[in-house]
Amino acid sequence: MFHFRRDRCYLARVMEDTPQTPTESLLPYDAWTEQALRAVVVQALRHTVANGLPGEHHFYVTFRTDYPGVTVPARLLARYPQEMTIVLQHQFWDLAVAEDGESFTVALSFGGVPATLVVPMAALVGFADPHVRFGLRFTPPPPAANSPEPEPDPAAIAPPRLLPEEQGPGAVVSLDKFRRRKD
Repeated sequence: MFHFRRDRCYLARVMEDTPQTPTESLLPYDAWTEQALRAVVVQALRHTVANGLPGEHHFYVTFRTDYPGVTVPARLLARYPQEMTIVLQHQFWDLAVAEDGESFTVALSFGGVPATLVVPMAALVGFADPHVRFGLRFTPPPPAANSPEPEPDPAAIAPPRLLPEEQGPGAVVSLDKFRRRKD
């Protein structure tokens, strides 16, 4: 039995005396933690809706495109069939968080073509504000049940990417080449 004490060393001593074999919890701490961290994202987005992005703050939001309730235009879904990262910095509009905090909507431009995305918070895989080196990773939700693996569309294969200097000023640079590859 644990007794609450203000002495931080006491908890450390108790933890040192605890066997190293983890005990299976009958309480869903992992799910509660994920829920609390998703609430941080909701608060950040709501603050942005009400006040805009302050200073140099900006967000990278990574989500599962195959999660139920995600709305992404078909051309983007063909290019990102499982996961997508969007950047909320200078060129986004109509950001809104659902009243229940379960999803958000945002309009962005992809290759000069505007698109509106709807993303359930449960679809989030990551959230970061690089300006302050803040980031959250979420346990990826399982892919949509009973959804067959999409067949690659030859027309949807992306053309070779140009280097930023070849694209001209104000070009959007893909972050794919900077991501860690899973071996």
